[in-house]
Amino acid sequence: MVNDFSQIEWKENPGFKGGEGVFYNKMITDGVNKMMQGKLPSGASIGYHKHEGSCEIIFILEGEGTVLYDDEKLSVKAGCCHYCPEGHSHSLINSGSEDLVFYAVVPKQ
Repeated sequence: MVNDFSQIEWKENPGFKGGEGVFYNKMITDGVNKMMQGKLPSGASIGYHKHEGSCEIIFILEGEGTVLYDDEKLSVKAGCCHYCPEGHSHSLINSGSEDLVFYAVVPKQ
């Protein structure tokens, strides 16, 4: 299977999971797993949330940001991969001046 994210329109998600600003995404799901391309403009965030019944893998493509992961605050930039295992909590914040663009996979949602 090949997924072409360039053929999918961006969806606006204001205040996603209690975050700031608007989170944009293009999502593909097979009913069990989610694959998405995401974009956070400068200052926007995905709210802090716990993964129950799934984990999440986020690969940063462009920009820089901050991950709040349990009790840690971690810097991320293009080329970094963040993993949030099941039972753990995280948030993604665009702390840079450019869009933060990433791919994310949530298996077994």
